[in-house]
Amino acid sequence: MSKTAKAGAGRTIISVDAMGGDRGPATVVAGISRSAKKNPDIGFILHGPKDQLEKLVGRKKALKDRVEIRHADAVVTMDDKPSQVMRTGKSTSMWSALEAVRNGEADVCVSCGNTGALMMLSVVRLRKLPGVNRPAIAVLWPSRSAGGFNIMLDVGADIRADENDLMQYALMGASYARNGMGLSRPRVGLLNVGTEEHKGRAELKAAHELISSNADAANFDFVGFVEGGDIPGDTADVIVTDGFTGNVALKTGEGTAKLIGSLLREAFKFSPLSRLAALLALTSLRRLNKRIDPRRVNGGVFLGLNGTVVKSHGSADATGVAAAVKLAFTLSQSGFSEKLAARVASAVQLQQDAETAGDNNGSTP
Repeated sequence: MSKTAKAGAGRTIISVDAMGGDRGPATVVAGISRSAKKNPDIGFILHGPKDQLEKLVGRKKALKDRVEIRHADAVVTMDDKPSQVMRTGKSTSMWSALEAVRNGEADVCVSCGNTGALMMLSVVRLRKLPGVNRPAIAVLWPSRSAGGFNIMLDVGADIRADENDLMQYALMGASYARNGMGLSRPRVGLLNVGTEEHKGRAELKAAHELISSNADAANFDFVGFVEGGDIPGDTADVIVTDGFTGNVALKTGEGTAKLIGSLLREAFKFSPLSRLAALLALTSLRRLNKRIDPRRVNGGVFLGLNGTVVKSHGSADATGVAAAVKLAFTLSQSGFSEKLAARVASAVQLQQDAETAGDNNGSTP
């Protein structure tokens, strides 16, 4: 049966790996059910053990005639090595979920599974866009910017990045900002140990020059070097860095947020007076919690592939899964994959033209 017959005619189809998360398929099904209730224009292809998923889906009225189940026996665990998954993973739900995007049956893939395995499978099955050397993972970071979030990439797809990779990250991040956040001319910053142009490694200085020279043609504003304190600030909408630095920053931010939350709870329990203060501040505390709740911005986007993949946090609950699906839907509706491919292609052509011009200048007496 066709995807539209089972998932709903005329809907945006999201391919979902039901088995990758820490909380199991029941949480994933609960998450897509929440999405279905809020958005009638989404349909799903759900991948995993058919018998188990049919029971879970059958309990959710919102998913009636909105889901096609694709049977997959095996599961990619968090402990599986990416190379092992490449050899033996054809029967897994993750592989099946990516195949639906590869075959054009779904618009976006969403998975809570093993990040390394998902990235490797995505690169092999969907392939990199022409001209992209290293794909990147982009995340939304709560910030003081007008939209409430900044984009940072790469946060772990590859620990290395030279100046050309960083230039491509800037292009892809700017495209994400335009299509995912509605920013017509995003501000892009390059993460460094200082804002002065003489600081940083050689590839950062070369990337600074490269990004600066291409900013106007690529329709974004380059604000130059930014520091760690600017990640949650309002200086730039897109923060560009290598995967090693980005992943350390991401994990540090998550750990700091947990520490602050824990310390606040301890402080408000310290005495009867502090407990009263907590009660009086309850509305404000709830607003703060909603503002910085990582579940509501759950979803790292794999950029630089022939297809869109949203990586949900492995420990995501139903709210987190629903947030990842919402992001996937938003990107699909904007035509993000096609626009990103066009942007990268134009950048590659600009770079080739510049190199040709340089060769010609060099050969002229």
